Amino acid sequence: MLSEERIILMTRMASYERGEGRENVKIGNYFRADYIALQILKAIICAIISFGILFGLYLLCNFEELLENLYKMDLLAFGREILTYLVAMVGGYAVLTYIIATWRYAKAKKSLKCYYHNLKKLNSFYHDGQ
Repeated sequence: MLSEERIILMTRMASYERGEGRENVKIGNYFRADYIALQILKAIICAIISFGILFGLYLLCNFEELLENLYKMDLLAFGREILTYLVAMVGGYAVLTYIIATWRYAKAKKSLKCYYHNLKKLNSFYHDGQ
């Protein structure tokens, strides 16, 4: 006998599995600290690459001015300034990534908890004989 409640639950779960559930299961396979650390590591690598590209564009745009003032400027101070900008950009991006990754992990775990609850409910339907 077909149970309307069981069919609705199965449809809802199948829709979840095809949609956001796919990503949530990937996130849920990690421990919290591991997921956040991986996301921060990826963000730091991307931020360093982005900073390198931006710094290269800055050098290309101001190349003539840089060559004119090369012997007049304090290269150590210039290097410290560039390093300060790099640390600020990477640090800010890492903090932002930490916040977003923590939020995504909590959201995925909450969603998976509801999904697993529905699985147990569906299993109970089969054992109850409905």
